[in-house]
Amino acid sequence: MTTQDLIPEIPSLHDAALAAALQHRIDRKTKPLGSLGRLETLMLRLGLIQGTEKPRLIDPQLLVFAADHGLAAHGVSAYPSDVTWQMVENFLAGGAAVSVLARQHGLTLSVVDAGVNHSFDPRPGLLIAKIAMGSRDMLEGPAMTVEECATAVAAGKTLLHKRPGNVLLLGEMGIGNTSSASLLLARLGGYPLADCIGRGTGLDDAQLRHKQAVLARVLERHPRATEPLSALAALGGLEIAMMVGAVLQAALERRVIVVDGFITGAAVMVASRLQPAVLERCVFAHRSNEMGHKLMLDALQVEPLLDMGMRLGEGSGAALTWPLLESACRVLAEMASFDSAGVSDKV
Repeated sequence: MTTQDLIPEIPSLHDAALAAALQHRIDRKTKPLGSLGRLETLMLRLGLIQGTEKPRLIDPQLLVFAADHGLAAHGVSAYPSDVTWQMVENFLAGGAAVSVLARQHGLTLSVVDAGVNHSFDPRPGLLIAKIAMGSRDMLEGPAMTVEECATAVAAGKTLLHKRPGNVLLLGEMGIGNTSSASLLLARLGGYPLADCIGRGTGLDDAQLRHKQAVLARVLERHPRATEPLSALAALGGLEIAMMVGAVLQAALERRVIVVDGFITGAAVMVASRLQPAVLERCVFAHRSNEMGHKLMLDALQVEPLLDMGMRLGEGSGAALTWPLLESACRVLAEMASFDSAGVSDKV
């Protein structure tokens, strides 16, 4: 498979006439100009993504991509790798934070086994797309071969295309995956590595220093992995690569893409380095408390909807943000205008 086959062309959504019509519709609602703040910005974005003055959110799909990381063997996480498969079971049993939020908001939650080091019994809510039993140790070589990385991206595209609806909410699970996100941010964003590394699952000071030292060695080990796909293969993970494919396909299909936090943001960063117009389809849910996330949002030049000090991952921030998207669509469709309500306009 060539890069051209793997990476679809994502056109810009620029439509000056539609943008003007949407803005006029928003401005003529029975309110002072701009008084709904960033909810108005969200209305405009959703309308432009869907190409209509009346956007509708249909059958939203919350996909939690899960995989293990070979680098976790070096103690870069506060938790053992077995937590990856155990949390997948927790998601499927309905006991995780994202499970509760998905249930509350009527979101279809599916867990994608992109590369968990565990064999799961098939069941509803589990999509088995395993490429390998986890990524490799990045101190020994690339996390994935070029072929494995391409296969994961392609699998993400195919998987997303088969899902119904017009909204993708991104989630993830993988012990060690904040390390991959930090490495990708440093390499693709051009930031000092130390500024990209946080405490992940709750490292203490000594563990954080150890993580910083390990990741510095990893980055030195892969000096030529500078392009998006080569960096993804060398420094990423199977769940991140599969998310890249899902994001590219969702963007191609003009689905709304709700980006959760640091790790899902890393996948979107890779996808946007391949096809910049991907970002025009994205809504960034929240600013994570993970150290590198602010830098990532700055690098992407985006502003998240929420800042609640969260750093759980799983898609929890995306799910928590969901009612804001619903409100944006309903206000745009149902709120009266000055003309329809017979309310006097500003003098």
